[in-house]
Amino acid sequence: MSLRQKTLYGLTWSFIDQIANLGITFIVGITLARILSPREFGLIGMITIFIAVSYTFVNGGFTQALIRKKNCTDTDYSTVFYFNLLISIVFFILLYIFSPAISSFFKEPELMLILQVLGSLLMIDALGLIQRTILIKNINFKLQAKISLISSLCSGVIAIVMAYKGFGIWSLVAQRISRQLIKTLLLWTWNRWIPALQFSKESFKELFGFGSKLLVSGLIDTIYQQIYLLVIGKFFSAQELGYYTRADQFKNLPSQNLNGIINQVTYPVLSSIQDDIPRLRNSYKKLIRSTMFITFVLMLGMAAIAEPMIITLIGEKWRSSILLLQMLSCVGMFYPLQALNLNMLKVQGRSDLFLKLEIIKKLLAIPTIIVGIFWGIKIMIVGMFVNTLIAYYLNSYWSGRMIGYSILEQLRDIIPSFLLAMAMAITVYYIGTFVRLRPIWTLIIQILTGATFTIIISEIIKMRDYLFLKEIALEKLSTYRIKKNEKI
Repeated sequence: MSLRQKTLYGLTWSFIDQIANLGITFIVGITLARILSPREFGLIGMITIFIAVSYTFVNGGFTQALIRKKNCTDTDYSTVFYFNLLISIVFFILLYIFSPAISSFFKEPELMLILQVLGSLLMIDALGLIQRTILIKNINFKLQAKISLISSLCSGVIAIVMAYKGFGIWSLVAQRISRQLIKTLLLWTWNRWIPALQFSKESFKELFGFGSKLLVSGLIDTIYQQIYLLVIGKFFSAQELGYYTRADQFKNLPSQNLNGIINQVTYPVLSSIQDDIPRLRNSYKKLIRSTMFITFVLMLGMAAIAEPMIITLIGEKWRSSILLLQMLSCVGMFYPLQALNLNMLKVQGRSDLFLKLEIIKKLLAIPTIIVGIFWGIKIMIVGMFVNTLIAYYLNSYWSGRMIGYSILEQLRDIIPSFLLAMAMAITVYYIGTFVRLRPIWTLIIQILTGATFTIIISEIIKMRDYLFLKEIALEKLSTYRIKKNEKI
């Protein structure tokens, strides 16, 4: 299978995986939002940082190290498996011990038991981490898609039934635990990798040399991403945190999911050609242009339709999330671009530089957090946007130097997509202000207008990124038809 075929195969199944999960998560999320209150979502948001930080230690950067290593042995996999499992047990115990203190910090007594129960996620995830890593390394996203779909569907049904039965916040807890438990069980059932009774110090040192820097980088980034939840939960209220987390979850639907699709597929693929710089640069340029075309259209489009979307999907009680979503969409549209540039540092083996950049960027974010405490959530989001621009500059500068693709070249490649998406968003937004219909009809009209505008203008001006994606879509459709005819 050629590099192009590997990439398209991986992207196709990763896309199916993310879209299927996105659809299920979306439906489950809006159903739960209609049953539960903003406060209950806010309570989960308060302890998310502690679970997320623990996850970072459990992973330890070893997953990325294994994916990057060209010839992994069973000893490598087994060594990482046992280490991850040990760390997960340690952090489960720590969360259990410190849960009363965390509960007192937020002045929410029920958080103690919730955190103790959710801590079990660490051990469940550690059991399936190497199984998932092997699938990623082999670009077997078809099996991952199947597993994710089943686990998301089953856990969603469990959460909705529990919410209707009056379990409140415990329906959200059950959703997370059941999803991870089902996913891990299916990974062990279908992947059939079993750890050997081996632990190699040499293998550990080799993988830790690369992965340790990614561990620290991941820890810094996780704290940065989650610190806003801690600040809002501490200095504001659970209800306001609920509004923020719901807006952030909507923002993450296109931004983080697209980021996940691109990175988990392209990292192993680009790592396989890390020594062929001209080929790497050419593939990377196409990747950035096509990714940002989709990202700009989705994120700016979401900002334009935020009001009818929020009111239609989760109800009037969430109106306070609308402006937050519009602002966060502007922040989120740069996430995939940042991640792609950071990915190049990992591909080139520069985890040391990766770590230094993370430290610098997160130190620059401290004033934003302080301003948010004194001036409010909206001003804090403005600061997040400024930090995002600075982060993009730093990431793209260093990744560009490594492969000869400067920040000015990147900007020239993505600005046409940004201008097209901005024109579309402005058009869609003003149509929403003139249309005097029920929110659901306004939403439908805006979505159809945005899609039609983007396609027609892209065809007229021959937008190369649109034409590239169109060519890929037609190629996959043609392949599917050929295979279907062969079966007949």
